[in-house]
Amino acid sequence: MIASWLLGLPVIIVPAAVLARLAARRPQRGAVILAVAGALLMAGATVLLVLTLSGGAASAATVSATATSVASGSNTGALIGAAIAVAGSTIGAGIAVAYTGAAALAAMSERPELFGRAMVVVGLAEGIAIYGLIIGIILVGKA
Repeated sequence: MIASWLLGLPVIIVPAAVLARLAARRPQRGAVILAVAGALLMAGATVLLVLTLSGGAASAATVSATATSVASGSNTGALIGAAIAVAGSTIGAGIAVAYTGAAALAAMSERPELFGRAMVVVGLAEGIAIYGLIIGIILVGKA
């Protein structure tokens, strides 16, 4: 299982570095190059995920069939759900903090007495990530 990740990382990292370098050289086509890089990274990550999951299923075949089917199905679903909850909430919190932080800094540059109120708004945006983390911990506990 680890071998497929170790073999797959250079396959993903090298093209991403090359495309990032191309985007820096040609800024007028940068958005197109980065979109292609994102699509290639997504495809590579999907292939890597399939290889890893299929390798884990092959190594688990030595265990009895009934124990494997029961344990693998419930644990995998809970762990993937936890990963999605944590990843989605962190991405959402990052976007929220980016916008609220920029607005808070703009407001504080004009009126410094708004520091407390601005930090409360930024803290509420960061709370999204904490909720996702709590859901992830609950799901991992059920696995």
